[in-house]
Amino acid sequence: MVYQISVFLENRAGQFAEITTTLADNGIDMRAISVAETADYGILRLIVDNAEKATSILMQHGYLLSMTPVLVVAVSDEPGGIAPVLATVAEGNIDIEYMYSLFTHAEGKAYIVFRVNETEKFVSLLATHGITPTTAEELGIH
Repeated sequence: MVYQISVFLENRAGQFAEITTTLADNGIDMRAISVAETADYGILRLIVDNAEKATSILMQHGYLLSMTPVLVVAVSDEPGGIAPVLATVAEGNIDIEYMYSLFTHAEGKAYIVFRVNETEKFVSLLATHGITPTTAEELGIH
């Protein structure tokens, strides 16, 4: 299982730098980052090599956060590589809450993080098309 850390942030300059520096100072390697914001606050979504350690460190520094399981799917790192996965989502009438990519690319594959409204249905549909979600171990995540 791959876990995403969602950090709730005030809209103020320098917070992203503080978080990334804190993680780096503690030997945490970021694998993905996504930022969503509203007028009042932001949500920083991270996938790191050690979610438990990162969560503990960020909480010690006073950040409000949550950990959420997400699905990571490998796609061909070529034009249209994500199309079969998105066609599967459409086929199943599954809502994508959000998605973003990992920094990691390997052996002609890119990795996409999905948060969907029906995880089990999504995994089942992927399997019918010969697509298996990527495991944490495959990504070198603890």
